[in-house]
Amino acid sequence: MAALVRKSKANKACVIGLDGVPFSLLRELAERGVMPAAARLIAEGHLHRMRASLPEISAVSWTDFMTGTNAGEHGIFGFTDFKPGSYEVRYPNSLDVKRPPIWDVLAGKDRRSIVINQPSTYPARKINGILIAGFVAVDLARAVYPPAYKTVLDQLGYRVDIDSLKVRENPALLWEELAQAMAGGRKALKFFWTEAWDYFEFVVTGTDRLHHFAWDAYPDPSHPDHQKFLDYYRQVDGIIELIAASYRELSGTSEGLYMLSDHGFTGIFREVYLNAWLERHGYLSFARTDPAGLQDITPGTRAFALDPNRIYLNLKDRFPRGTVDRSERKALQREIAERVSGLEYEGRKVVRRVFFSEDVYRGPQSDRGPDLLILGENGFDMKGSVKKKEIFGRTDLRGMHTWDDAFFWADRECGQDLAIQDVARFILGNFS
Repeated sequence: MAALVRKSKANKACVIGLDGVPFSLLRELAERGVMPAAARLIAEGHLHRMRASLPEISAVSWTDFMTGTNAGEHGIFGFTDFKPGSYEVRYPNSLDVKRPPIWDVLAGKDRRSIVINQPSTYPARKINGILIAGFVAVDLARAVYPPAYKTVLDQLGYRVDIDSLKVRENPALLWEELAQAMAGGRKALKFFWTEAWDYFEFVVTGTDRLHHFAWDAYPDPSHPDHQKFLDYYRQVDGIIELIAASYRELSGTSEGLYMLSDHGFTGIFREVYLNAWLERHGYLSFARTDPAGLQDITPGTRAFALDPNRIYLNLKDRFPRGTVDRSERKALQREIAERVSGLEYEGRKVVRRVFFSEDVYRGPQSDRGPDLLILGENGFDMKGSVKKKEIFGRTDLRGMHTWDDAFFWADRECGQDLAIQDVARFILGNFS
């Protein structure tokens, strides 16, 4: 495959992001020959197993990556968060990120960046270079900086993401949606590579979508979509080959080339509805049988959950109808943690580990986070729906995120206990 050509200067870095690709899956596909370009990188460098953020979701994990900090510093705790002094939720965006991303740090060194499809950067903010925001970007016109490049992306047929709602209505459309997004992304990669840059980043989101909708197609060779699953990964490997070869031609080395995922994946056995569990055990109650949201809790409520696995105590000094004193917080944390840890389904252990917020978050935003984070055993996907009345259920999704099976590849050994927020310092080290 022909490399993308452009002359180079020293001190560069390039990142390939594969959303939701587990360490275990990447290594297995490389060993099976499905991903020969990835196999060559693994043989030449070092593939690390890496911990994602908590919660193990893209909004938090990619923000950990791009800022080199945890949510206690950058302030993004999930795809949703509470409006201040309220039980109503809002969708945080790039304007809520409290710490500078890699490319802003590099701008201070007069370095130019091109960032394509980075999640949690919408709306696109001004950078020294070019930024195309990734998921969740609802309007391409606001996802691009400088805005003039929107016309170019339209001409290239670029798509930020697949249409997940359309796929849920008609699962057969998954492959067409993935193909269209891949084709547009590849064209954008080729176009922007020839621009001047010191830092280049390209993220593939389709891997995450493939896993959510068709994870069960991989382990079962008789599954009707098994070959399509493998073929998609061959396309992903083509992206890896193109970028890796082009970077080596540009810089003469693999130093400064990195590849990572933001979390792992596994199959779903059951979804677990934490608000139903809290209601069943007397920590939560609603004033109506069909609550519209957490604003419908009764005054006696002591705890409630937000997606995907965050439990908040109804603290008097935090929420308008709070019932829990700060002096009671530790005891209530321990009580809920002990009780939920014993949850079982048909004899299977449901909860792998309960984290207290003070063990997860460090920084001035920490008090805005949840009080507990409930990490499920593989197969048990924690949810925060207020509509569900039963603790366990299933939807049409086939895959769920995992916490400690993300991956990070570099040309050298980078340590044995990596978290995704550690990656930024390796990247920035190329410019010191």
